Amino acid sequence: MPALSAQQISDYHRDGFVVVPQFLDREETDLLGRAAREDRELDRRSQGRADGEGGSVRMSLWNQPGNGIYGMVARSARVVDSMEGILEGEVYHYHSKMILKDPEVGGAWTWHQDYGYWYQNGALFPLMSSVMIAVDAATRLNGCLQVLRGSHLMGRVDHELTGEQAGANLERVTEAEKVLENVHVELAPGDAVFFHCNTLHRSDRNASPDPRWSLICCYNAARNDPYKDSHHPRYTPLAKVPDTAIKEVGIKRFDDDDSDVAWMGDEDESAASLADRIGLERRES
Repeated sequence: MPALSAQQISDYHRDGFVVVPQFLDREETDLLGRAAREDRELDRRSQGRADGEGGSVRMSLWNQPGNGIYGMVARSARVVDSMEGILEGEVYHYHSKMILKDPEVGGAWTWHQDYGYWYQNGALFPLMSSVMIAVDAATRLNGCLQVLRGSHLMGRVDHELTGEQAGANLERVTEAEKVLENVHVELAPGDAVFFHCNTLHRSDRNASPDPRWSLICCYNAARNDPYKDSHHPRYTPLAKVPDTAIKEVGIKRFDDDDSDVAWMGDEDESAASLADRIGLERRES
C-alpha cells in the first residue's frame, strides 16, 4: 500500500478525515493483532477510564515508537509519508496508543478533539494528525469511531469534564450535530482512518460479544515543536523504515523490545491531568 494520494489528501482537508481500505495487508494485520493480544506488557500497562455512562475505556499509551511491531507500523514509509503529505512537511511521532475495547464492557468516548488536549501541551498550531488502524473489525455494534464531517473547520472547541473524560463543550457539539453529518467509520481489520486533530469524534460502548482493538499513531509537524515540555515529546527526529520492516520484525512486542518506549500511564484525555492544568468545570452526563 503506497502513501496517501493527492486526492485522498484533498478529501482529508475537506472532510477532516479519510478512510483507507486495506492500509495494512492481511499478514501485517494478523501479526499486529497477535503481538498485541500476546503482549503481557501492553496488557499490564493498560488503564481503564470511566466514560460517564457506566462503562470503562481501556488503553495503553507510549511516547516513543520503539523497535517492535508497533514502532515499525508507526515509522513505516506508508504512514510517515502520508502524514508528511497531510501536514506538508517533516513530522515526528507524538505518541501511539492501543485502544482495547473489550466485548460487552468496552466503554464509550465522549465527543472531543485531540487538539483540545494537545493545545494545552504547548503546540501552537493544529498541525497534528492521527491514523487509526483497525486490529479487529469496527462496527456500529462494537462501538466504531464516529466523526462529524467537516467539524475540523470549527477550530478548537473548549473542553469540559464528563465523568472521567474531558470532552468538547456540549452546547457547541449539539449545534454542530444539527448541521454536520455524523459518520460511523466502520472498518475491516487492516483498514485505516486518518483524521485531523480538530475533527470532533467519539465512539459508543462495545455492546457486542466481539472485541474492538485498534492502534492509533499520532504525529506533530516538526515546525510545530511545542514551546514547553509536557508529558508528550517535543520534536524528536523520526527514523523512517521501509514498509517491509513490519513483516520482517514479526510479532516483536513490548515484552521483547528493549528500546525506550517511554510509557505513559494516562493520555491527555485524563480528566485529572486536564483539570489540574486548566481548571475545568465538571459536567456529569
